[in-house]
Amino acid sequence: MLVELIVENLAVVERIRVRFHPGFNVLTGETGSGKSIIVDALGLLFGGRASTEVIRAGSDRMRVAGIFEVHDSPDLRARLEPLGVALEEGELLIEREILSNGKSRAFLSSRPTTVSFLRELAPWLGDIHGQHDQQRLFEKSEQLALLDEFAAAQNLRQQVASIYGQWRAATEELEQLQRNEQERLRLADLWSYQLKEIETVQPKLGEDEALEQERRILQNAAKIEESASAAYGALYESPQAALAQVRAARKKVEELARIDARLEAFLDPLTSAEAQLEDVALGLRDYLARLESDPARLETVEARLAALDKLKRKYGPALEQVIAFSEATRRQLDSAENLEARQAECRARVDQLALQFEELADSLRALRKQAAQNLEQKVEAELALLAMKHTRFRVAFDKAAWSERGADAVQFLIAPNLGEEPKPLDRIASGGELSRVALALKTVITSGAQNPHFPARTLVFDEIDAGIGGHAAETVGRRLKALAAHQQVLCVTHLAQIAGFADHHYRVEKYEREGRTVARMEELTGSERTREIGRMLSGERLTPEALKHAEQLIQLGARA
Repeated sequence: MLVELIVENLAVVERIRVRFHPGFNVLTGETGSGKSIIVDALGLLFGGRASTEVIRAGSDRMRVAGIFEVHDSPDLRARLEPLGVALEEGELLIEREILSNGKSRAFLSSRPTTVSFLRELAPWLGDIHGQHDQQRLFEKSEQLALLDEFAAAQNLRQQVASIYGQWRAATEELEQLQRNEQERLRLADLWSYQLKEIETVQPKLGEDEALEQERRILQNAAKIEESASAAYGALYESPQAALAQVRAARKKVEELARIDARLEAFLDPLTSAEAQLEDVALGLRDYLARLESDPARLETVEARLAALDKLKRKYGPALEQVIAFSEATRRQLDSAENLEARQAECRARVDQLALQFEELADSLRALRKQAAQNLEQKVEAELALLAMKHTRFRVAFDKAAWSERGADAVQFLIAPNLGEEPKPLDRIASGGELSRVALALKTVITSGAQNPHFPARTLVFDEIDAGIGGHAAETVGRRLKALAAHQQVLCVTHLAQIAGFADHHYRVEKYEREGRTVARMEELTGSERTREIGRMLSGERLTPEALKHAEQLIQLGARA
């Protein structure tokens, strides 16, 4: 139930703060006074779309906030707990902000949330029905959705949608495999040639770098031998070799150290240098012993490098890419060679999913048909209360192409008069009859009879009284009053016959302040309410007769 609504900078509304009550609440006012703005604000809290165009001129943001009293239930808690939101004394605070720069923000109990989550939460809060919804009733898809809501078929419909999505994906995969079969077979020859070319060479990761190093050595073998021999001689063999000079120096220092002990500090570095020079010299000697000049090996290395370079030019700048290309080509070739097996596997999956879909669709159809019988009876009972006693309401079924909604097409049919065959809703001549049919459907579907997890909510009817008057308007008012015994009802109306049945009456009006139009809203009681209903009856000039008639309507509504 909506407890309090705050609207700031929405269209002509500068700031409105109003508390609502249980029961039947009506909003009245002159045409264009801003009554529907209140409904639009509530729609934003239910996750409706908004644009910067709704922001009041001169303002940098629009804000709507609502406090809802909600029934605690396991389903609702399961949705709120992941967000860390707890019901405080059974109330939820919901806020929406639209900034002039186009950004939109939503909050749930002062915690940031998403607009999509508000849409998911809306069924626990309420429902809005307006003239646009009456036009949507002509659409078969909307009629099917209403039937599923009445049947509480959401879970089964989700299963159908899931299996349909899997079946559609598998079917598209099979079609793609069949389209690509010829192309894949043509490419298989190319892939086989490429794979054979790479596998013949059998490249190894890092092999080219090692061969490049070996080629440099083989190409410069004579120079390397000459330089290494010279270095070995300078270190070890020649009379003036570095090792001999260091060894002689060490011996002299040893003699001096026996005279001056302070020179002992130089012995360790000299001994270390002697050992290091000897290691280098012996290493060079071993290197020279292994060094060979092999023209045949050089030719082999250059031939191998040429083969690797050819692969790198064709399949990648480095051997890593060449090896990766060969692995990918092998997978593609395996895929092409196993195409028939994959097609058979995919075809089997399509058939299996089709069978599952048919079984679930049949279960959904049975649930829908059972619910349709119940819906027909309840809608006819509601229409009888709305002065359409002999009206017949039927739900016609037909087969439809498979979709995420199943395999059914439904159409609502109605016969307002005795002796007539039921016809589609869009062929009903009277707008007043259509309004009452819409109200009956909405009353039955949102009453909670088939949806026990939505016990008491806020039902909003925005000018659903279009096209009716007189006795029909009175019956609509009575039905809204009866509906308000179990649900909170908010109704925007131009008809005094409906307003007279209200438990709480609000007037929305526009006035000028400092050269700007501003809307305001106030709750009416006593004589103010009488005068407002009188205005609705007589127009601009309020007559004593209109006031007297208004008092009679209020008394009639109080007795209902």
